[in-house]
Amino acid sequence: MPVPKRKTGKAKKNMRRSHHALTPGNLVECASCGERIPTHRVCPKCGHYKDRLIVNVDED
Repeated sequence: MPVPKRKTGKAKKNMRRSHHALTPGNLVECASCGERIPTHRVCPKCGHYKDRLIVNVDED
């Protein structure tokens, strides 16, 4: 079984990991109230999903 001949240096390791950064999630506007929410989620402010009321939200 092959083994590495030398230790991988910090620079080489970090260059390889340069594409491993996380990207921020995509936010869209709720069609009902205009709140910015993640895609494919029920709006926590108004309780709508795809123009349908899914959850009744109490407004205090």
